[in-house]
Amino acid sequence: MTEEIIEVKPPFIKLEQFLKLSSAVETGGMAKVIIGEGLVKVDGEVCLMRGKKLRGGEKVEVEGKVFVCAVKG
Repeated sequence: MTEEIIEVKPPFIKLEQFLKLSSAVETGGMAKVIIGEGLVKVDGEVCLMRGKKLRGGEKVEVEGKVFVCAVKG
């Protein structure tokens, strides 16, 4: 499984925003739905919190795709 690195500004980004930034979803509404349905994993565990803060190094898995949160700066 390939990983795509997504750079974000410090100090953190919320999971819902990260999904939009990574193009895993097109809208915040879509992010809300897939998170609520348990279709998003953070570091291998299902995450149901839209506002979960990603601070860098986390791996977010959506529909078989893995995105790595990298804080730049």
